[in-house]
Amino acid sequence: MSEIARQLPSVTHPKSVVATVKAHSAPLFGMLGIMWIVALVNALPFPDLNHYGIRPRSMPGLLGIVFAPFLHLGFAHLAANSVPFLVLGGIVMLGGRKVFWSVTLFVILLGGLGVWLLAGKYTNHIGASGLIFGYLGFLLARGFVERSWIWILVALLILAGYGSLLWGVLPQHAGISWQSHLFGFLAGVGAARLLFSSQRRVIGGRTALEDAN
Repeated sequence: MSEIARQLPSVTHPKSVVATVKAHSAPLFGMLGIMWIVALVNALPFPDLNHYGIRPRSMPGLLGIVFAPFLHLGFAHLAANSVPFLVLGGIVMLGGRKVFWSVTLFVILLGGLGVWLLAGKYTNHIGASGLIFGYLGFLLARGFVERSWIWILVALLILAGYGSLLWGVLPQHAGISWQSHLFGFLAGVGAARLLFSSQRRVIGGRTALEDAN
C-alpha cells in the first residue's frame, strides 16, 4: 500500500498555488510601489530626486544607472510605464524569480551603462522604460534562443500586443530617451542569450511553481 502511495503523482494544493502567486507578484508590485513612493516624494517642493538620473560620462551620473528606473517626470510618466512594467515583467516572472531578478539586474546595469557611455553629454535619463524595453527584448529573444515553441508563441503574442513599442528604439521625439530604450532592449536580448543558450540550460525551463519549491 505504501509502495502505491509513493508512485502517485503529487497534487499541488490550492493554498500553495496562491502562496506562489503572492510570492512571485511581490517583487513586481514592490518595485512599482517604490517608483510611486519616489514620485510622491518628488512631488514635494523641496527634493529634486530626478537629479540622480543617468548623466552620461559624469562620475555622479554613474549612480543614476541604479536610480534611474525608479525616477519619473511626474505621475503621468509613471502611469504610462506602470502597466507595461507589470505585464512584461509579470511574463518574465513566469520563468521563475531567479530569471526575473537576473534579467532585471542585467538590464538595469548593462543597459544603463550603455546609456552612460554613449548618450549625449549634458543630458539626464530617467524612467523605467529602459527596463520595460529590456523585458521586451528578453521575451522576444527567449523562445528562439531556448528553442522553445511555447516561448516563441509568447513572443508572437507580445509582438501583437506591444510590437509598436519597438519604434521607441529610434530617435523620434525630443526629450524621450531612445538610448534607454535601445540599450535596455539590447541588454534584454543579451540576458536571454546568457541565460538560455545551449551551454547554459540550468535556469531554462523552470516555471514559477518549480522555482518556488
